[in-house]
Amino acid sequence: MPVQTKAEPIGGGIIVHTSEEHRFGTDAFLLTQFSRYRAKDLVCEFGTGCGIIPLLMQKYRPPKQIYALDIQAQAIAQTTQGIADSHVTGITPVLADLKTLWEDAPIGQTDLVICNPPYQPCGSGYECELDAQRIARHGVHCSPEDVCTSAAKLLNSGGRLCVCGRPERLPDYICAMRNAGLEPKRLQFVQKNAASMPWLFLLEGKKGAKPFLQMEKPFLMYENGALTAQAQALYTNRAQAEQEAVQ
Repeated sequence: MPVQTKAEPIGGGIIVHTSEEHRFGTDAFLLTQFSRYRAKDLVCEFGTGCGIIPLLMQKYRPPKQIYALDIQAQAIAQTTQGIADSHVTGITPVLADLKTLWEDAPIGQTDLVICNPPYQPCGSGYECELDAQRIARHGVHCSPEDVCTSAAKLLNSGGRLCVCGRPERLPDYICAMRNAGLEPKRLQFVQKNAASMPWLFLLEGKKGAKPFLQMEKPFLMYENGALTAQAQALYTNRAQAEQEAVQ
């Protein structure tokens, strides 16, 4: 039975095709902004799902080239449809396992690897009945070590890996980054408001860098019951413009 998809415009002429199996949330917007990608970058995303992050990059400020990798054929089909309907170039969908990469992968040439990985370890908590959702939410096909090891293979010297996840999994990613030769360099927590505990971390590791972790101010989603200006900027290109101004 064909998978039912929905075309969701996100502004700037960009259309993302979502389904019950492959959707997107605020974390994709947060990770895209946190990555501080540049127009000259060669980028690879692991686990692209519906292709939201590559398409967001095309909306804000297209990098030189983006490889959108996923192990699931349905995810690649949705990403491909989004690319076609958005009339963008520069995104190459790749059906492959991130643990083995693909035949002509840009080994040692990539500037940025970005990954919104499964939040739960394999076998933990309630696992979704749909295989696609189990793969996306639980580490069925990849672990923090897999993500960091493969990213290190792709990255050039000074290249960066940016990931997000639940705070309780932060030690796993810090350890995996260091074991792969990617030094954790920036860390930011995302909170619902100033009084709440973080619900997400954003972490950057840099290949071949010296130890020094920069803690950034928490990203607050709400203040006095309304979206903060910072959160509102996630859904416009203002956040990227502000980043360019400080670089």
